[in-house]
Amino acid sequence: MRMATPLLALREGYSELAVGVLISLYALTQVFLSLPAGRYADRHGLKRPVAISAAAACLGAGLAFAFPIFPVLCLAALLTGGATGSAVIALQRHVGRAAGSPAQLKQAFSWLAIGPAFSNFLGPFAAGLLIDHAGFRAAFFLMAVLPLAAWFFIRTAREVPLSEEHRNRPRGRAWDLFEDPMFRRLILVNWFLSSAWDVHTFVVPVLGHERGLSASVIGTILGVFAIAAAAIRVLLPMVAARVREWALIATAMIATSAIYAVYPLMHTAVTMGICSVLLGLALGMVQPMVMSMLHTITPEHRHGEAVGMRMMVINASSVAMPMLFGTAGALVGVSAVFWTVAAVVGGGTRLAFRLRDDRTS
Repeated sequence: MRMATPLLALREGYSELAVGVLISLYALTQVFLSLPAGRYADRHGLKRPVAISAAAACLGAGLAFAFPIFPVLCLAALLTGGATGSAVIALQRHVGRAAGSPAQLKQAFSWLAIGPAFSNFLGPFAAGLLIDHAGFRAAFFLMAVLPLAAWFFIRTAREVPLSEEHRNRPRGRAWDLFEDPMFRRLILVNWFLSSAWDVHTFVVPVLGHERGLSASVIGTILGVFAIAAAAIRVLLPMVAARVREWALIATAMIATSAIYAVYPLMHTAVTMGICSVLLGLALGMVQPMVMSMLHTITPEHRHGEAVGMRMMVINASSVAMPMLFGTAGALVGVSAVFWTVAAVVGGGTRLAFRLRDDRTS
C-alpha cells in the first residue's frame, strides 16, 4: 500500500508534497492508537487485537480498490497504517512474553522479524507487477485479501498469561517509562533508524519516478531491500546469543549513514538496487535487538505498554518526516534528503555505543 498509493498519486499529477502527506497518514493513526493498543494487548492478549486489526486493514485496502481516488487513498492509509501498528504491538508483546531467557528473547525477535521482512518484499514486488500488468485496482484487491490470511494463521495461537507476581501490579502513567535513562536512549536510537527505513520507502518511489523507472522496477528495488532485511534476520538467531545488542545497533547506524551518503549518486536501477540491498542488511538487524533490549528493561506487566510507547514515538516522527522531506525534495531535490538522513543517523551513532552500559550486558 505504501508503494502503490504514492505511485498512483504521482501518476495522477499530485505533487511530492501531497505524496508526502499521503505517506504520513500511514503513521498518523498509529501515533494515537499505539499506546491504547499496547494497553489493550496487555489486557486481552494476542488474538482479539489481531482480529480487529485484520478487519480494519481489509476495509482500508478494499476502499482503495473500490474508489481509487486521492481522498479515499488517504482514508485507506489511515486504516491500514493503524491496523498494521496495532497488530504488530500485539505480536511483539506475545513473542516477548513467550521467550524464556535473554538468549531466547533475542532469538525469538530475530525469528519474528523475518515475517515483516518477507512481507516487505511480497507487497511491493507483487503490487508492482499487478500495477504494470493489471492496474492499480488489482494491486489494492490483493492487499485487501492478505489481512484475512494473517488472521487465518494466528487464530489458533495460545495466549501467554501474566505471572501471579505481575498480574495485579499498578501500571502508573505511561510516560513514567521515560524516567529510565536506558529506555529513553533506546527509543531515541530506534527513532533514528526507523526514520531511515521510512524515508527509504518514501524517497525511492520519488527518485525512481524522477528517473523514469517503471512501477515493477521500483517495486523490485524496494523488494530486494526487504529480501536483504529478511536474509540478515535469518542469520540473527544463530548469532544473537554471542553478540551484544548494542554492538549490532551501532554497526547498523554507521553503515546506514554511509549508504545514504552515496545512494543519490547511483543513477541506474542496478546500482540503486545494490544500495537498497546493503541498506536492508544494515537496517534489518536493528528491530530484533531493540525489541530484545526493550523487553529486558521493562516490567513484565507493562510490555505491551512499552511496545506501544515505542510505536507511538517512532510513528509521530513518521508523520512529520515524509511531509518534511517531501517539501525538501520539492525545494532542493531528492539527493539532499538522502544526505540529511546520512548526517542525522551518523550524528546519533554515539548514543548506540552508550547502550553497552545497559542492564542486559
